Amino acid sequence: QVQLVESGGGLVQPGGSLRLSCATSGIFFSTYTMGWYRQAPGKQRELVAAITGGFRRNYADSMKGRFTISRDNAKNTVYLQMNSLEPEDTAVYFCNAKTDLKEYWGQGTQVTVSS
Repeated sequence: QVQLVESGGGLVQPGGSLRLSCATSGIFFSTYTMGWYRQAPGKQRELVAAITGGFRRNYADSMKGRFTISRDNAKNTVYLQMNSLEPEDTAVYFCNAKTDLKEYWGQGTQVTVSS
């Protein structure tokens, strides 16, 4: 059974930081491109960042320089370090695991940036 379990969300003040984690099981982790997406109320889900099995990273333009995606293949876990958070970053953040043939999603973790 495939599981992607996000953690690390919460309430943070503007300018603050959070680190999200996504622990996976049931997949051959190192072969998957792992991504973080987010969905704000009333908006479409959008890509935040992704990292391939070969550790190539790409980021949405608005996250460059503020967010860092990383992965630990030994722990089957992907991380998203988020710095300089802004109220506009408030959303549910979802973990995604993808190959050419398969795709899986986590249940999401809420991030709220507010004073």
